[in-house]
Amino acid sequence: MVRRKPAREPSAPARPADSSAIRAGARSGQPFSPACVADASSFTSSDSRMLSFARGDSLSATLPLSAVAMVEPLNPGTEHARPESDYPLVVIVGPTAAGKSALALALAECWDGEVVNFDSMQLYRGFNIGTGKLAPEERRGIPHHLLDSVDPDQVFTAGDYAREAAQALATIRGRAKLPILVGGTGLYLRALLVGLFEGPGRSEPLRARLSKMAERHGREFLHRLLRRLDPETAMKIQPRDAQKNIRAIEVCLLARRPFSALLAEGRTGLQGFRAVKVGLNPDQAVLDRRINARVESMFARGLTEEAQALFEGKNSPLLEATPRHGPYGSLGYPQAMAAVRGRIKREEAIQETQTATRRYAKRQRTWFRREPGVQWFAGCGDDPAIQQDVFNYLAGVCIKPAPARAGAAKPNIGPAA
Repeated sequence: MVRRKPAREPSAPARPADSSAIRAGARSGQPFSPACVADASSFTSSDSRMLSFARGDSLSATLPLSAVAMVEPLNPGTEHARPESDYPLVVIVGPTAAGKSALALALAECWDGEVVNFDSMQLYRGFNIGTGKLAPEERRGIPHHLLDSVDPDQVFTAGDYAREAAQALATIRGRAKLPILVGGTGLYLRALLVGLFEGPGRSEPLRARLSKMAERHGREFLHRLLRRLDPETAMKIQPRDAQKNIRAIEVCLLARRPFSALLAEGRTGLQGFRAVKVGLNPDQAVLDRRINARVESMFARGLTEEAQALFEGKNSPLLEATPRHGPYGSLGYPQAMAAVRGRIKREEAIQETQTATRRYAKRQRTWFRREPGVQWFAGCGDDPAIQQDVFNYLAGVCIKPAPARAGAAKPNIGPAA
């Protein structure tokens, strides 16, 4: 049970003692001072917007900082360069519609950062409105990585993401910029930071055979087969979860070893970075309203037309069943196509998408609550007060703002465009 105080209204936010000076420095584009914060009490406010996990689902409002917080330059080429293993990496997590992209833009402007996406659907080209992808003109000139990187019919796994994201982070570090990971696909984040086990790749012929077995004998048949191959793994997978059962059987057969034995050998996660994780945890009623409004906006901006163009581009006649794999089955697109085909009314498509998105947001909350080391903020990322609190927190854990990027407007700690 998550217990939290409701977030205060942005019109009257409580500020740490030195927040005005920090905000003034951000807007002027100058590095913040002093370099050494002698009194850490200004960063230990009991502000109810700032939360951290203590045990299980219980939450603490304490911000753990040492008595003296050294704020060092980000640039690894200076005399104060961080060791390669300590290069800062900001990670923003939270449910959909919580304002993660807005927060990433605000932080990137103040820290001369670059954004790396870990939303599995925003990777795909052409899927823009329904995935909440920022349009190029909304990105404020800030480099974004792993957006529009994959063709819709291309198979792209969590392992593929981990490799691509690690390369993007390395290039950002090579430019002495601050990398900011933002997204809502927890599996992709885990694959990058923690790593995946070194198992065999996919075998489409084997998967097809296993799928036919499930169709012929029922999904529980796959689970019985897995129990014979790897009882330990079978105990952790639901009997009717065909996707996980197929992958576990696939690994056992191709590796000629139990899946559980491969997992026991450990994983290799991201090296050379110190991840600083912040999470957005708005009130449930507030998030539900934002989701509903966001879905209505998507349909108003042309989600139905975008979906129709994508499905027709796939040479899928309007009378055929809607493809459910990859981005074609992502939130909003099947509902929009059902409206195009006259199966449901437009209003019903909107309502179904809103309901499905609210359920998805709840699953995201559950996943990210298990993510270790997250500093939680009880509000939305496009709230200037929340942005300021996150800014203060990051400055307190030794990330120093950079001068304004050349040719850019002054850093803007405020809502996204």
